[in-house]
Amino acid sequence: MGAFLARRLIGMFFVLLVITFVTFAIFIVVPGGDPATRMAGKNPSEQGIQNIRETWGFDEPFYTQYGKMMEKTFNAMRPGFDDPNNELISYSRRENVVDQIKQRLPATFSLAIGAAIIWLAFGVAVGMISAVRAGRLSDRMITILALIGISMPVFWLGIIARYYLGPENAGIFPDGDYVPLTQDPIGWFYHLLLPWMVLAVLFIGFYGRVLRSNILDTINEDYVRTARAKGLGPRRVLSKHVLRNSLIPIVTLFGLDFAGVIGGGAILTETVFEIDGVGQYAARSIRTLDLPPIMGVTILGAFFIVLFNVIVDLVYAYLDPRIRPT
Repeated sequence: MGAFLARRLIGMFFVLLVITFVTFAIFIVVPGGDPATRMAGKNPSEQGIQNIRETWGFDEPFYTQYGKMMEKTFNAMRPGFDDPNNELISYSRRENVVDQIKQRLPATFSLAIGAAIIWLAFGVAVGMISAVRAGRLSDRMITILALIGISMPVFWLGIIARYYLGPENAGIFPDGDYVPLTQDPIGWFYHLLLPWMVLAVLFIGFYGRVLRSNILDTINEDYVRTARAKGLGPRRVLSKHVLRNSLIPIVTLFGLDFAGVIGGGAILTETVFEIDGVGQYAARSIRTLDLPPIMGVTILGAFFIVLFNVIVDLVYAYLDPRIRPT
């Protein structure tokens, strides 16, 4: 286990390094990617642009700029680090990027965790019911509803739900915004319930279809027939033998989807419901080609994706003892 974790930590470092380098290169070579020109404002003089390049180090070689940005990024993540001269500062807003991400993480975590609980619970339930009743009318109805959920764009569903269920019509839910959990737990839940459901709809349908297919494949395995031959009841066979092994692909999907949502995958949901999270911050930064915030959010997303890949491998070993982390 120790060797497995050590290899994954080394791999995580190199993955983050490659991703950040590619991101940095894309936003430097893209047309209009010169940050000095954007920072100089409208109708800037050539001398003004040159002064900004010298002050911010944009006149230095590409690899030097990348090295300095990565040094500032990882220094800012160190516990207890406090050096105003070595902070990762956004080009457009002149704000500390790490502080801005930290301020927005609670909103994104709240949205991601709540939606993940809903889509995982309902996705597993839908998959089990559909598999148990395969070929019947209820299975076909669930299949239709799942396909509808998968097909609906998140931004469209969010706008429709906010309009018809918000204060303008039904008045069941508030009109977007985010209330911190520490400030008002009930308000936090009330404001996030609709965004949770909107974000979860896509995943519920997809997880349900995948789990249904896995259960129908697993139910014909030899060890399942052996369990039945031993006299085990249908519920025990389904829960202990069939479902446990059928969940392995779901674990993979959940790990990647949850990490992706935290790393900015909930941009559309945060935008529709005016939740000022990491996704919103990334979207604003992309519109202005503000590289430091983009790098910060990219590292955050890549870190969680690699981290959850490690967790998924460990959960594999629990669900199926024949699998060992390597």
